Amino acid sequence: MNISLHSTDIAVFSAYVLGLLAIALWISRSEKKEGANTEDYFLASKALPWWAIGASLIASNISAEQIIGMSGSGYAMGLAIASYEWMAAITLILVGKYMLPIFLKQQIYTMPQYLAQRYDDRVKTTMAVFWLAVYVFVNLTAVLWLGGLAIETVAGVDALYGMMFLVVFSVAYSLYGGLKAVAFTDILQVTLLVFGGLFLSYLALDAVSDGQGVLAGFGVLTEQVPTHFDMILSPDNAHYMSLPGLSVLIGGMWVMNFSYWGFNQYIIQRALAAKDLNEAQKGIAFAAYLKLLMPLIVVLPGIAAVVLYPNLTAPDKAYPSMMSLMPVGIKGLVFAALVAAIVSSLASMTNSISTIFTMDIYKKLHAEKSQSHYVNVGRVTALLALIVALLVAKPLLGQFEQAFQYIQEFTGFFTPGIVVIFVMGMFYKGTTANGALAAAFGSALFSLSLKFAMPSLPFMDRVGLVFMLCLLLCFVVSKLFKAHERDSEGTSECVQLSDVSFVTKTGFNVAALGVVVILIALYATWW
Repeated sequence: MNISLHSTDIAVFSAYVLGLLAIALWISRSEKKEGANTEDYFLASKALPWWAIGASLIASNISAEQIIGMSGSGYAMGLAIASYEWMAAITLILVGKYMLPIFLKQQIYTMPQYLAQRYDDRVKTTMAVFWLAVYVFVNLTAVLWLGGLAIETVAGVDALYGMMFLVVFSVAYSLYGGLKAVAFTDILQVTLLVFGGLFLSYLALDAVSDGQGVLAGFGVLTEQVPTHFDMILSPDNAHYMSLPGLSVLIGGMWVMNFSYWGFNQYIIQRALAAKDLNEAQKGIAFAAYLKLLMPLIVVLPGIAAVVLYPNLTAPDKAYPSMMSLMPVGIKGLVFAALVAAIVSSLASMTNSISTIFTMDIYKKLHAEKSQSHYVNVGRVTALLALIVALLVAKPLLGQFEQAFQYIQEFTGFFTPGIVVIFVMGMFYKGTTANGALAAAFGSALFSLSLKFAMPSLPFMDRVGLVFMLCLLLCFVVSKLFKAHERDSEGTSECVQLSDVSFVTKTGFNVAALGVVVILIALYATWW
């Protein structure tokens, strides 16, 4: 289903693109030192305020895989997919309270750098290579493919040309200015995304009720597709394998969320760029409330599409198809919001890819180069990553109907080990590098073994079980096997928690309580 854009829509969209490029260029040139050293380029001079951090966290997270993918999952399975958003809100609060103080105290650029401080270079290099591969071949490809699909559906442009446009747009506004350009333009991106998304949801509900309003439309949805409002799926539900009942509250989803929000470079890099811990925690709390809002933007239109467009050839066409409801001019603005989310995520991912490659791999091999040399290496790395992702996007993702579920399933093979490495490293002094490596490789081995040995086990339950197995394996190996030389020299002592304060300010505590209360109300209502 192709939704043609009126010339007015094209003009609005073009104005947005040019405006964003102008703002990004102005930000990039606003300081004479911009791009001169690695802290400027990769960590925005460590001067991001809380509102930029929160907005950039959400803009980095909400991309094509969320807007298109989660709307597609909303079309297929309903409100239950919103658990990924709502449980992420409480995860962000926990990350802000217990993990950010440790990371900011260590003054790190990357997650692998922290692993080198806590364990040794073997762990750092292993995880750096892993993250680079996942970011390029899973995350970048998913965002590009779903973005190309959206452009094809909305504008009638071939998906390949749509992906090429996204690559060029992302490079044009982010490659020169680095994280600072990305983070500050994300404020505009998120504003457009939220208001455009809420307006689309309003139009969808109004259309469902034949013009009787939002509340009437919501009532029609709950009457016509009541199973799409089950938050906790029962075992007889067709999508139980994807969201297995209470596991979304007490099982493997916690592991997935901590890996993504706590130890994921392209997400946590925004908080690492904060001017201080208090500012980072306020930004995290702001992002948590935006996450509570996201299902209204990304899931509800997908549910409405079940009533309005019941015969879509693929669930991932739900959100783009809903844009046919938009009036001329506004459609161009909402299309701009969709593209805004896509290019923001692309820019964030490529910036983090370049940070990890440059600071954790290249700099170790070429230690005496200038700061500007490392920045240029980062730029080249970002460009090459986008080109590779463009080439492999369709072969890797073209056959999947629900790309969001594919991403979760694939990353679920590795996330249990990642969470074990960080959590054990932070809070159990006796964890060694050998134990960490055992958890990393054990995660993939256990996950693949259980997938084939127990195919009826839902992947989220598998993630939880593999996490427990990796936790045990890490503990046993740390106890039984001789520590690596670096460990025996005291590497496990390099990251001290004794002088890290986990006490948070009253404002953060009140915000955290608000998130908990809202979550309880949501799940109590849609149980």
